[in-house]
This record gives sequence, C-alpha cells and structure tokens, in this order.
Amino acid sequence: MRRPDTIFIRTALYEEAVSVLREEYASDLTVAELADRVACSCRQLQRAFHDIGGTSFRSALIEIRMEEAAEMLARGPVSVREAARSVGYRQPAQFAKAFRRHHGVAPSQYRIGRHIGRLRDLREAAERPTVAA
Repeated sequence: MRRPDTIFIRTALYEEAVSVLREEYASDLTVAELADRVACSCRQLQRAFHDIGGTSFRSALIEIRMEEAAEMLARGPVSVREAARSVGYRQPAQFAKAFRRHHGVAPSQYRIGRHIGRLRDLREAAERPTVAA
C-alpha cells in the first residue's frame, strides 16, 4: 500500500503531465522532456502514469492524439493527411495504422461514417413533424 503523500505527489505529477500532453500532443515530446517540464525524473513520471493513470506515457499520448484526430475527422472536411500532421504524425500511413488499431476502422472510413451519420440525423430531424406550441 502506498503512502498518502506518495499518492498525492504522483497524482499531481500525472495530472500536470496529462495537461501538458493535451496542450502539446502534436509535438515530438519525449518522456524525458515531459519529466523536465513537470520537474521530476523520468522514472517518477513513469510511475505516476502507471500507478495513477494505469497506462504509460506513450499510451496516454496516443490516446490523446487519437481523440483529437477523431474529433477533427468528425467535425469537418479535413484530409487524413492533414489530420495526421496536426496530431503529430509525420507519416499518414503510420497514423492510419494507429487510428485503425485504436478506433477499429480506418480514418477515412471513420470520417465517412460520421458524415453519413450526421446526414441521417439531419434527414430524420427534417422528416419529424413539428409540434405547434
């Protein structure tokens, strides 16, 4: 069992690190650079990710990147290449592989599926009879 002060410190480290990742997910941030930013050692940061987040630095970064990419693809007309670059991937193929692994579909299929879903929702809303107040 961990001491309460250890848990408190690791929780603070984890939260600060995730905050930095959410702001800078598109950059080539390493665990060492992130540890410097949050003023701790690499090992302390790795333990915080493991003990508090139940994940690793790399997994947390990928999770954030995939969330952002999915939002971007769902929001509007953006190419897979643009989405890949804007979330920190230099190679669209590498991004597509990671996206497929995370979401279960290719980014282009995800974008089309979200677009079709929005069109279906709009069509259904337009077909519903309006109730006069």
